[in-house]
Amino acid sequence: MIETQIRAAGPISLSTYMRLCLTHPTLGYYKNADPLGASGDFITAPEISQIFGELIGLWIAGTWQALGNPPAIDLVELGPGRGTLMEDAMRVISQVPGLPAAIRLNLVETNAALIREQQKRVLQYQPRWITELSHLDDSTAPLIIIANEFFDALPIKQFQKAKGVWHERLIGIRDDQRSWGLSPTPLPAETLPEAIRDAEDGAVWETAFIAQEVMGGIAERIVKRRGALLAIDYGYEKTQTGDTFQAIEKHGFADPLAHPGKADLTAHVDFEALGSAATRKGASAHPLQTQARFLSALGISQRTESLSKANPGMVETLDAATSRLIGTDQMGTLFKCLCVTSPGLKPYPFDGSLPEA
Repeated sequence: MIETQIRAAGPISLSTYMRLCLTHPTLGYYKNADPLGASGDFITAPEISQIFGELIGLWIAGTWQALGNPPAIDLVELGPGRGTLMEDAMRVISQVPGLPAAIRLNLVETNAALIREQQKRVLQYQPRWITELSHLDDSTAPLIIIANEFFDALPIKQFQKAKGVWHERLIGIRDDQRSWGLSPTPLPAETLPEAIRDAEDGAVWETAFIAQEVMGGIAERIVKRRGALLAIDYGYEKTQTGDTFQAIEKHGFADPLAHPGKADLTAHVDFEALGSAATRKGASAHPLQTQARFLSALGISQRTESLSKANPGMVETLDAATSRLIGTDQMGTLFKCLCVTSPGLKPYPFDGSLPEA
């Protein structure tokens, strides 16, 4: 299908390739089987430890309180996987007086197999499944949005510098194989971020224009209705060069051009660009925190200790899971937490109360 399109119309952009591979109605990676867990291609933080989702639930409760305990609130998760994160979060939320009755739970999902998994875990909370954020516009209640490993999977474009000029990287056919090439049309210098204009020849710059559009839409809704977004993903704090496009298949790296629709395709998130997209719409983008700092502030060590005392036979397993989530050589610093809010809202631990890192 991809080869047919290329042969008919010429090389395609990376964003088009990712969109076809991930979201094609019948052949897309996210439209078919459940990709999560040991039998799938990757494991996300909620699948590593129940504590991750529990602490997200604690953050949701604190943010609701920072909003003034509104009697109605839309809780939204973008790309909720198997529903594990929200199941663990709702277990905590259910213990907060007044909050369970206030919440309307919305899950943004298009994968039928994952919806079935989510139903097993959160159906008791009467969620509403939606396919896009515009379906939220029938409400005026404040918003709390959770996006764990969501932005990394949105299509990107890549540009490469050659002989002092930037060109878009395209995917074409050479010797009957999918291969990389450069567009002959140069990118105007004034369209480039200041941070990468002086890069050396051969440098690659990635721009997630779709992610920025999605963030802009979220920010507009948050400003209009009040609320907050918590986005957790792997990526870099400042806009920079580097080729981070990758394919994950069976828990290992694979050739991203080799098996379209059979592997997960992602790229590191440019958090500076995401934050700027939010502030352009009038929202507040709070200083970025590492996943380790965020989870530690919410009490991951204390919760691990509590669970260990209650389950002495699982001490090593619990400690290993926590180390994976906050270890500097694992997910702790690679993964970042971005909080975007309506003006004036400062939920913990983005309220400036933590000491300088």
